[in-house]
Amino acid sequence: MTQSNLKFGIIGLGIGRNHLASLQEIDGIQIAAICDTNPDVLSRIQKQYDVPKSYTDGLKMLDKERFDAVVIATPNKFHAPFTIKAFERGAHVFCEKPMAMNTTEAIQMQAAADAAGKKLMLNMSFRYTPAAFALKKQLEQGMLGDIYFARTVWHRRRGIPKLGGWFSTKALSGGGPLIDLGVHRIDLALWFMGTPEPVSVSASVFNPIGTQLAKEQNRTFDVEDLAVAFIRLENGAILTAEASWAVNRAEREFMETRLYGTKAGAVHRNVDQGYDFIAEAFCEENGYFVDKIYRNEFRPAPKSIAHFIDCIRNDREPISSGKEGIKLMKILDGIYESARLGREISITA
Repeated sequence: MTQSNLKFGIIGLGIGRNHLASLQEIDGIQIAAICDTNPDVLSRIQKQYDVPKSYTDGLKMLDKERFDAVVIATPNKFHAPFTIKAFERGAHVFCEKPMAMNTTEAIQMQAAADAAGKKLMLNMSFRYTPAAFALKKQLEQGMLGDIYFARTVWHRRRGIPKLGGWFSTKALSGGGPLIDLGVHRIDLALWFMGTPEPVSVSASVFNPIGTQLAKEQNRTFDVEDLAVAFIRLENGAILTAEASWAVNRAEREFMETRLYGTKAGAVHRNVDQGYDFIAEAFCEENGYFVDKIYRNEFRPAPKSIAHFIDCIRNDREPISSGKEGIKLMKILDGIYESARLGREISITA
């Protein structure tokens, strides 16, 4: 295949089926093989999208097939081994969040990408909303001035995904809502802030509601249901982060990232407790307070998988790169370690 025609493999057909559908809308893309451990799901998706080959073993698929690019959409435990194997086989990799189970694995993944000379992109999908894209353009032009404080939140009233499954089993997920939901909002805040380096973190985690629900239903739950963190950044700015699957508040789903700068402030948040987003900026111009609104329909933004393909075809660095993923994993590791030790800890560069 030429560089403009790309042969894809997809491992994991949960969120992976959405990427499959998006890929089939893009010219020059061939879905050569798919993989999932559930044979019923695998058979249904293969027939629905007319995919030539299917596997229940991801490593076997990577051994037998040759791909230009691979989508990794598995439980977190398998991100690193599948990604590294794909790079060894000469493919670019589009990996679901979080990058890995920990920073050590994330560094190994990026090293494999560098050794292969291939792209590693993370699906930090909240960056790829029109409201976020529009706000980011304004931030790059200095609308807020120096951002010195940010608060980023994702709370659910009750929303533990598949209680008792891999999400709530630490050996497969690496953690609870922090590594599942918080990773998105922390990433978004850091992106808006210009991706400064983290230097320290102080955090606590809690699990009273999830533990009680699991006990009542005789399900596995050995992760947190709420994480709260105070993160110091190298430029002197502060970022606070909160992530929960189960907390007693009015909203079913509440997402918000607030930024405070020397010239203006801004917020990116969800609308009507759903997955539509709006961004607002709060400025002062010519002695007057001015509020600006950036809605999802304001300006188009590329789908993350389309951006990945563009980066391959035009040899560009992805917006959400593996290098940024390592920085994010250091923060997540730091939050869990600070909570375990009950004190602030340093995050090494």
